[in-house]
Amino acid sequence: QLRFVESGGGLVQPGGSLRLSCGASGFTLDVYGIGWFRQAPGKGHVGVSCIGTSDGTTYYSDSVKGRFTISRDNAKNLVYLQMDNMSPGGTGLYLCTRVTPVCGVYFAGGGYANDEWGQGTQVTVSS
Repeated sequence: QLRFVESGGGLVQPGGSLRLSCGASGFTLDVYGIGWFRQAPGKGHVGVSCIGTSDGTTYYSDSVKGRFTISRDNAKNLVYLQMDNMSPGGTGLYLCTRVTPVCGVYFAGGGYANDEWGQGTQVTVSS
């Protein structure tokens, strides 16, 4: 079963930056739409960003648009989330997984995030 591994989280001050990494052993990620999600304590997963397959089309939630950038490194089999100008509202556990059927449908309110969650990586934005 596909399981994801996230890394790169930490404590950052408001206005600061972090880069998260998403990987999965034994699977080639570039054939899947991959999404990043944020989970606050006691809450569900909220879609933050997604990157498609062949053309690499990207999607962002309104709260992060213009500040976060999702990208792929196919040679390393990784998906990144560059987070700039961070705000306290960005605090949470960040996880990645496949989205079904494609990123565009998910961010239009349809589809779903596959239940292949890893441990996630904690991001805390605080002064």
